[in-house]
Amino acid sequence: MKDYRRGSHSVFELHVHLVWSTKYRKRILKKDVGYRLRELLLQVCSAQKVEVLSGAVAKDHVHMLVSLPPQVSVSKLVQKLKGKSSYKLQREFASLRKEYWGQRMWARGYFACSTGNVTDEMVKAYLADHAGDHDDFRLDPE
Repeated sequence: MKDYRRGSHSVFELHVHLVWSTKYRKRILKKDVGYRLRELLLQVCSAQKVEVLSGAVAKDHVHMLVSLPPQVSVSKLVQKLKGKSSYKLQREFASLRKEYWGQRMWARGYFACSTGNVTDEMVKAYLADHAGDHDDFRLDPE
């Protein structure tokens, strides 16, 4: 059987691919800044009980594939990742404060996409195969 994550009252597998970029796509995430950013992102994820499955810090953007517990929303996680990293990096690297005048170093917004081995079609087929078990209260669009 597949290894699902478990909470006190839940069993889950919620994988999300996240991407966000630096403001103005400036190539500032190199050398010490990139290394420190990596540490900060891992700290935030650990504090939120989010598992980092994979990821990369490029010079002007970040990719992360994470496994979220159900109580952590994607938007709140990204808010914490971007907020804490911007605050800490600008405090620790004067060059970033100068580059962004003490303002946000991340562009507004982000990309998020759920991932997994089960497609929408597979779930619909499963529900169709078990229609007799669930006919009383169907939620299909009319």
